[in-house]
Amino acid sequence: MTKNKKQEDLEQRVGELTLDLQRTRADFENYRKRVDVEKAMAKATGRVSAISQLLPLIDTIDRAISHLPDDLKHNNWANGVVAMSRNIDKILDELGVEKIKIVVGETEFDPEFHEAVSMEEGSGKTEVISEELQSGYLMSGQVLRHAMVRVSHK
Repeated sequence: MTKNKKQEDLEQRVGELTLDLQRTRADFENYRKRVDVEKAMAKATGRVSAISQLLPLIDTIDRAISHLPDDLKHNNWANGVVAMSRNIDKILDELGVEKIKIVVGETEFDPEFHEAVSMEEGSGKTEVISEELQSGYLMSGQVLRHAMVRVSHK
């Protein structure tokens, strides 16, 4: 084999190896990006699951506060429960979780955000929420749990 032929073969081989290296780098970069996306999705799924499991506890605390007797309004223990509820709301806000806002008698029923458990007859054609039975929650704009409501016609 002549020197030129040998050099050409080596240059061709270097070119092939360079292309293989570039493909391997691109494959690895794609793999790394895919793993990053999968990790983010797994983290979000875990967060949604954990928060969903805490919602019944949050509901119980909210119900307890809403039924606080007048004679306990200045009780230190009762005020501690109210403060705990505010702290929970702050943490949920930091996690991107918010309650679905409802104004009883004004908010129109929307099946994307509300779950109607009963319908009350009325004279109008507009379906409005007449009572909120259980708070609904959004997380990063997505429904985490629908608000359970009663609906009437207005």
